[in-house]
Amino acid sequence: MPSPYRAVFEAPGTVRFSAAGFLGRMPLSMMGIGVVTMVSQLTGRYGLAGALSATLAMAAAVMGPQVSRLVDRYGQRRVLRPVALFAGAAVAGLLVCAQQRFPDWTLFVFAAGAGCVPSLGSMVRARWAAIHRGSGRLLHTAYSWESIVDEVCFIFGPIVSIGLSTAWFPEAGPLLAGVFLLVGVFWLTAQRATEPRPHPKATHTGGSALRSRGLQVLVVTFVATGAIFGGIDVVTVAFAEERGHKAAASLVLAVYALGSCLAGAVFGLLHLRGEASGRWLVGVCAMAVSMIPLQLAGSLPFLAVALFAAGLAVAPTMVTTMALVEQHVPRTELTEGMTWTSTGLAVGVALGSSAAGWVVDAHGAESGYVVPVAAGAVAAAVALLGYRRLAEPVPRGGRGQDDRHLRTDGEHVA
Repeated sequence: MPSPYRAVFEAPGTVRFSAAGFLGRMPLSMMGIGVVTMVSQLTGRYGLAGALSATLAMAAAVMGPQVSRLVDRYGQRRVLRPVALFAGAAVAGLLVCAQQRFPDWTLFVFAAGAGCVPSLGSMVRARWAAIHRGSGRLLHTAYSWESIVDEVCFIFGPIVSIGLSTAWFPEAGPLLAGVFLLVGVFWLTAQRATEPRPHPKATHTGGSALRSRGLQVLVVTFVATGAIFGGIDVVTVAFAEERGHKAAASLVLAVYALGSCLAGAVFGLLHLRGEASGRWLVGVCAMAVSMIPLQLAGSLPFLAVALFAAGLAVAPTMVTTMALVEQHVPRTELTEGMTWTSTGLAVGVALGSSAAGWVVDAHGAESGYVVPVAAGAVAAAVALLGYRRLAEPVPRGGRGQDDRHLRTDGEHVA
């Protein structure tokens, strides 16, 4: 492991909580695409599959910030465990309803419950922020590492989910995603020594993190960015099926994530100068431009190459986004602030997957790639219009509280 990455893991407990976060984030890449694969196999209806995937994402968008706000107030262990148990039970209900061919409305009810999953990525990044807040260089590398973990999830998650659902039984992918969620949450919350201290009074009186003007820009931009991801997922599955290789969709999507993973690994090694807001704007615009070649995709190999190139802009943009959240949101609301960006992505995934599903049903898979192209254009426009909010000086008042309360003996400081 290169030395900057080795340095961030010198703090006790960091390897364990990052590993737990990896398991807990696998459902992020497995559940939605697993539901699309399951429903399309059982019913042949991509419109229904996309709508259910959108329901999952919308539920996460609505509940995610509320869960994270409670975490900032009461701590990760007290909040995440009951929420994960509720989401796991809803996943089980969704699979039973799908397998038994119950009415469509039952699928939507349980999909809404299954979408109420905690944002494990935000929980892990909040732990990194508590440990390395005094060093911007180490925090940049830690966020880059977590971006790599995200992309590894997106490399292997769709492969596992689609592969199990097509080779074993249709419900296998979402079922394993639910298991990963429960294991990851309970393993992470068992690690009390690195858990950030809750701030009940500050969180209760401070209002929502979304009042930050900079965070508002990030969230709205990420709605459009999420539509890119949601559209690509659904259309790629349909594109591969039209060519008689549905299982290959997982490999093509993995190539997209691989490009992002490699870019994130290199990005974490860089000692960057200049303003993060400028790098973020370039990254968003690069993601938008990278969607254009998808319109020319006539085969799976060409599509894989185009998606690999598109993935190179993803992780650096995500890493820079988390750095901007840390700059623009009070420390007592950091978990909530990070979750709002995930919420923006979730809303976008819901819109993108639903729109892509209907376009595929009406006009075919190749036409579906107009959805991520349009979403990329919207993301770039919002980023350009909101750039000044991110570039303006950030007031530091109320951000002096420090979570560096962790002792190497594994106990919290009172």
